Amino acid sequence: MASAIVDKVKSVIQPEDENGKAGHCCSALSSGPGYASPEQAQKGPREKLLYITAVYTGTGKKKPDYLATVDVDPNSNTYSKVIYRTVVDHLDDEIHHSGWNTCSSCHGDGGQKRRYLVLPSLVSGRIYIVDTLKDPRAPQVHKTVEPDEILSRTGLAYPHTAHCLANGDIMVSCMGDKEGNSKGSGFLLLDSNFNVKGRWEKPGHSPPFGYDFWYQPRHNVMISSSWGAPKAFCKGFNPAHVADGLYGQHLFVYDWPEGTLKQTLDLGNTGLIPLEVAVTVPALKVRNWILPEMPGLITDFLISLDDRFLYFSNWLHGDIRQYNIEDPANPVLTGQVWVGGLIRKGGNVYVEESGETWQSTVPDVQGTELRGGPQMIQLSLDGKRLYVSNSLFSAWDNQFYPSMVEKGSHMLQIDVDNVKGGLTINSRFFVDFGAEPEGPALAHEMRYPGGDCTSDIWL
Repeated sequence: MASAIVDKVKSVIQPEDENGKAGHCCSALSSGPGYASPEQAQKGPREKLLYITAVYTGTGKKKPDYLATVDVDPNSNTYSKVIYRTVVDHLDDEIHHSGWNTCSSCHGDGGQKRRYLVLPSLVSGRIYIVDTLKDPRAPQVHKTVEPDEILSRTGLAYPHTAHCLANGDIMVSCMGDKEGNSKGSGFLLLDSNFNVKGRWEKPGHSPPFGYDFWYQPRHNVMISSSWGAPKAFCKGFNPAHVADGLYGQHLFVYDWPEGTLKQTLDLGNTGLIPLEVAVTVPALKVRNWILPEMPGLITDFLISLDDRFLYFSNWLHGDIRQYNIEDPANPVLTGQVWVGGLIRKGGNVYVEESGETWQSTVPDVQGTELRGGPQMIQLSLDGKRLYVSNSLFSAWDNQFYPSMVEKGSHMLQIDVDNVKGGLTINSRFFVDFGAEPEGPALAHEMRYPGGDCTSDIWL
């Protein structure tokens, strides 16, 4: 994987209006969504609810996907339980990532509310807007943006990551055209009423591959990462598709807010499929796998609100790591916990190292064997709790972790030592999506109603 620290700076910005001029959606009259600063956010109330996307798409069950509301209040009688399921209206969507309609960039505007959760559907191209304000414990679908409207206005399909902008718009990365070609990638803009506005990037400046993105107006920059062509990855991972050029190995640096591609960073053969860019994780030499070496496959990372610790997940290896990054050029591993993966004891895959072989030790939680590998992560505002899901994408889950598709995925909570460093599994918390009323489901991205470490920018 890639070998650099990407600093998601949480700092004061001067946002832009839709024409790229200074300005934002907020006045300075009263308190709006989020917090005035990262320091204040760290002192915010403990999270009591968590929203997580859950899918039946790709599992063989003809059931619609849903947004699960999970009780994460340790003093509650329903702690560590799914208490509500917001079921969407269609089949075969694969709702995937999620993002808010607004964030702390509008903290100064009492007229703004962190109300709507934006749910792009990676397979169908549909985008659901969910109202979480009327009843945070039982959110409801507010609006659906249909794929035909997006295609007719922009030519974009396979929407992935949604982020709110300071002018009230929502920006969504899209990974291809309707035929699944990666050259159709780009960035969709929705207005504050969730109407399609068009593309964000200038004509001729679309990335050859799409996936995740983050922007930092203070430095006039936006960086996006690569996965692959939807027509390839939607069928599972085929190593031959790498040689065919159907997977990316680049980061794309854009001028913000102009939407012009300024630089393409080639990460080389060791940087193939750079979903998330963090610290170097060497590939392991293995026996009994599809390739002679197994990458960690970093599928998510985040930085604590105090900018001291970096966390990321290795979906294939099966570990979650914590690094102290107070010296960004020299990250120090301070915590590591094994919660799954393909090299665990009892499996067929062995790591070969210095003439010997080894496998990782993965504990059971509440008497249940952990399934799959760590995928999405979300940190509490105070930096003391890390929530972990384990589904990546149904086609890849079926290929790499078929037992997880059969038995369902789960969500864990990791206790964090945010002073000296260290990670420990919380044995009291275990959300088993294998026990869902409609059968085992696959769970992915997590959000808190009050905001989190991966969706806020401050003015």
